[in-house]
Amino acid sequence: MNLNGKVAVVSGAASGLGLATCRALAEAGARIGALDRDAERLRHLDEALKGSVVTMTADVTEAASVQAGIDATLAAFGSVHVVVSCAGVGDAAKTVSRGTPFPLAVWDKVIAINLTGTFNLIRLAAVAMAANAPDGVTGERGVIVNTASGAATQGQIGQAAYSASKAGIVGLTLPVARDLAEYGIRVVTIAPGLFETPLVAGLPPPVAQGIIERNLAFPQRMGHAAEFAMLVRHVVENTYFNATTISLDAGARMSAR
Repeated sequence: MNLNGKVAVVSGAASGLGLATCRALAEAGARIGALDRDAERLRHLDEALKGSVVTMTADVTEAASVQAGIDATLAAFGSVHVVVSCAGVGDAAKTVSRGTPFPLAVWDKVIAINLTGTFNLIRLAAVAMAANAPDGVTGERGVIVNTASGAATQGQIGQAAYSASKAGIVGLTLPVARDLAEYGIRVVTIAPGLFETPLVAGLPPPVAQGIIERNLAFPQRMGHAAEFAMLVRHVVENTYFNATTISLDAGARMSAR
């Protein structure tokens, strides 16, 4: 799909991977519907991409909130061709810690935002995409890009909820792609490894460096959000990518801690 003149909805758009994705897609000529819970960060994004973006404060776990964001995008730009789900949280807890079980509220929060929130955006955006005329060259009506994690298969201590949520995203990729094939909508998931995002920003530098040295092959550094965004753009532009999960992790093999 040629991104020039197309419209993309991005969740988690105000920081990290989502912010970099908004910038990359806008540079390719797309207009952006940016969804995030952080109104102040969205204001900065609006100023940075003036004229190419409509911003909406939205909670991906709430159907009405996401629908309002899609409707605002349709009202501003007329259609939706691309969806990128980047909203997520990484709250951690051990299954049992000092005799106390994993707090169920933490489990519910992580699953609701990471997994249910991703599917909520998929299902609502797919309705808008299905209304598009097929592309004259590729026959496509839309492209959906989800964000999983290397933790889907290599979860560390304390990551039961996070790993389950990301494994769920990997698991829904194929059946949703099959569901939407008749509409010419592709579905691809990216599983990033260790990236410089707000989820890891709080790590002390020596801790972060130790994780890098123990777990990464090459290059031995955190991934840059722009590198994730570069892959999102390629997935959208390469019509033969569908129904798969792509690891973007510098050969990471995570240890238990």
